[in-house]
Amino acid sequence: YFNEGLAAVKMMGKWGFIDVTGKLVIPCEYDYAQLFSEGFAKVQKNEKWGFINITGKLVVPYAYEGALGFSEGLASVKKDGKWGFIDTTGKLVIPCEYDRTRLFGEGFAAVLKGEKCGFINTTGELIVPCEYDFLNSFLGGFATVNKNGKAGIVDTTGRLIVPCEYDSGCSFTEGLAVVSIDKKYGIVDTPGKLVIPCEYDRTRLFGEG
Repeated sequence: YFNEGLAAVKMMGKWGFIDVTGKLVIPCEYDYAQLFSEGFAKVQKNEKWGFINITGKLVVPYAYEGALGFSEGLASVKKDGKWGFIDTTGKLVIPCEYDRTRLFGEGFAAVLKGEKCGFINTTGELIVPCEYDFLNSFLGGFATVNKNGKAGIVDTTGRLIVPCEYDSGCSFTEGLAVVSIDKKYGIVDTPGKLVIPCEYDRTRLFGEG
């Protein structure tokens, strides 16, 4: 499908791009190609990944074992088995030192070191330490995290505002989040206080008051 006015197509075993009229605007010369994001598409030749711009110019050379698309001006790339981030000029701005990464969202990207994950900001600073078993991306300034099978919630400063003591948790909506213990549901507020006890079989968040 189309993204940013272009779609990836495959012809005779090679990939290129067409515009919305169906015209081939970037020749089918890549071993693999993915959709454009923020004006760039990751493409592969000889098992190495690089990035082209919408004119088809190679702006990041084929130097990486893996890559994710650009998000918030940064793209995750893999070199020597580790992941880091480049900017739109191709400069490596966050070193390749992580075992896995996700795309940036709301200024943060999830990273994995060993078997534990945390969050970095766009400068590469580790805001949420790699001490969690699982986490969700930030949504509205908060992210759910999991440690030893228990869920909690962190904010953008890395502070654990809802402790990891619940069986499940979700992101905040209008300052409230649903949590559960032993399949019973309740609600916490942003200071982390349990304002509605976990005693209900099901609950939904408030909307517009």
